[in-house]
Amino acid sequence: MAVWKIEEPEDFFLAHVPLQRNITHPHKRLQHLAGRYLLVYLFPGFPHEQIEIADTRKPFLPDETYHFSISHCGDYAAAIVSTTRRVGIDVELLTPKIEKVMYKFLHADELAFVEKQAGDRLPLLTLLWSAKESLFKWWGRGEVDFREVMRLQPFHMNEAGLISGRFTKPGIVDAHMTLDYRLTNSLSLVWLHTAP
Repeated sequence: MAVWKIEEPEDFFLAHVPLQRNITHPHKRLQHLAGRYLLVYLFPGFPHEQIEIADTRKPFLPDETYHFSISHCGDYAAAIVSTTRRVGIDVELLTPKIEKVMYKFLHADELAFVEKQAGDRLPLLTLLWSAKESLFKWWGRGEVDFREVMRLQPFHMNEAGLISGRFTKPGIVDAHMTLDYRLTNSLSLVWLHTAP
């Protein structure tokens, strides 16, 4: 797993990985290239030219030689790669807009957990969103109600730690998950690498 603060010009990334699709916005193009660069940074032989995009917008390799997940926001890109298990990663800037949408992704039990917390809820809400985004990327098949399918257990929030959760789609999957996280004053990072 790696996180990259993007400070380099586009040419730096293009020297290592090609632009695989037409992206007109310069900053989004930079984020895209940085994410692909991290795959090669983590595994120098990573076949980035074979990446395809699923209907769910998840990038994947058809032969699944590597399982990987990419995330980017602002000036950051993050990636996680495994040769054995599906993975998920999410990096998010802490922004107040998360408070407006928390009811769309948090179950009533999770909302109750948030309400019990004293002080600024922004870091916790962002962390919970990042955790669910990581689970969603691990799943990779779309069609998930974030409130019902993914449930996170209460935890004591620190700068780094673990979040326990469960991913349940009746008749398809019922898995207990453990997610790692790091939290700074401006950034939330969550990744999943130990799921069955």
